[in-house]
Amino acid sequence: MPSDAKCKTSDIPSPWRLCTITQVEELKLLARMFPIWATTIVFSSVYSQNSSMFLEQGMVLDRRIGSFSIPPASLSTFDVISVLIGVLVYDKILVPVARRFSNKERGFTELQRMGIGLFMSILAMVSAALVEIKRLEIARELNLTHEKVEVPMSILWQIPQYVFVGTGIVFTYIGQLEFFYDQSPDAIRSLCTAFALVTISLGSYLNSLILTLISYFSTLGGQTGWIPDNLNEGHLDWFFWLIAGVSLINFVIYVCCAFRYKYKKAS
Repeated sequence: MPSDAKCKTSDIPSPWRLCTITQVEELKLLARMFPIWATTIVFSSVYSQNSSMFLEQGMVLDRRIGSFSIPPASLSTFDVISVLIGVLVYDKILVPVARRFSNKERGFTELQRMGIGLFMSILAMVSAALVEIKRLEIARELNLTHEKVEVPMSILWQIPQYVFVGTGIVFTYIGQLEFFYDQSPDAIRSLCTAFALVTISLGSYLNSLILTLISYFSTLGGQTGWIPDNLNEGHLDWFFWLIAGVSLINFVIYVCCAFRYKYKKAS
């Protein structure tokens, strides 16, 4: 009996046993992909502006086109249109041209595609900041600073920032899905592809965190703050410049990570 007990005890796998080579390699793949994944969160924060501060900005712009008033949320249509057109232009024009120079079937690598999208997000925030600077300038010229009213500047000036965001989606999100599908370990490929979509929700949380911090620190000492109820008294442009600056720093970090990244060897 004692000898049988010893045999049964020895058959139980030890929790301290060494991992297989495959498991170690899979972990190394995930560790290499993590910085790339993390740098796409800021892009999602920019994307969340479509349903937050871009709308706030649109509410204080002139929404009239003739006798028709444009709802600020309807400008998201240009985001969708730019995605549809961007996909066609990318597949039919950019990929064939890039394929001649890179000798790659897809034209661009996944990392190159994501990098272009991240750069587009910077342009979107710069465009929004410039529109807001002009809007505040008009408000001051017409003595509307202390009045909670629309400024006589067409809401259509917001179109470029929506187009830049939509174009960024074509490059970043689609490139991100392709990257995680190709580079993730085979055993958890579906999980990694789904995990890439988590950046969308994390970007919204990041945007909420930034807004909360700005609201707190910019109103210390009884200050009006960057984003008061009356945007004519605030500095929404400073918020857009801040996000543009964060996006630029994030882009530089991404480029460094992308240059150092080693693609998975084809199995």
